[in-house]
Amino acid sequence: MIQPDTVKLLRECDAGVKMGISSIEEVLPYVHSDILSGYLTRCKEEHEELKREVRELLHRYDDEGKEPNPMAKGMSWIKTNVRLVLKESDSTIADLMTDGCNMGVKSLNRYLNQYEAADEVSKDIAKRLINLEEQLAIDIRSFL
Repeated sequence: MIQPDTVKLLRECDAGVKMGISSIEEVLPYVHSDILSGYLTRCKEEHEELKREVRELLHRYDDEGKEPNPMAKGMSWIKTNVRLVLKESDSTIADLMTDGCNMGVKSLNRYLNQYEAADEVSKDIAKRLINLEEQLAIDIRSFL
């Protein structure tokens, strides 16, 4: 049956896209470079567009979606804020965001494999989210 895997994959995309938006919003006030700010802002906007798509699809299945894991979100917040207090720099931000992107790519690929019966629309959204995360990591390498 396709629907359960579809909904499960969409939930994971929902949580992932929310985590990405939250992470970007956390670091944006500390960014010094207009170029880095532009990369992060563009990526956040693209995450927000995917979030709208995911929410629309979940609504069709009468599903509320999924919030990011509170423990993961809390640990991310602590790591971000401690690192920025110790060294507030674009390099630190790029390092934090690269780690987050890599974790997101890893998780989303795992969910794509786990929910292989999901419909192609949902798989496409997951792949687009993976591509966004991979591209951001590439874009910000020069700030590491």
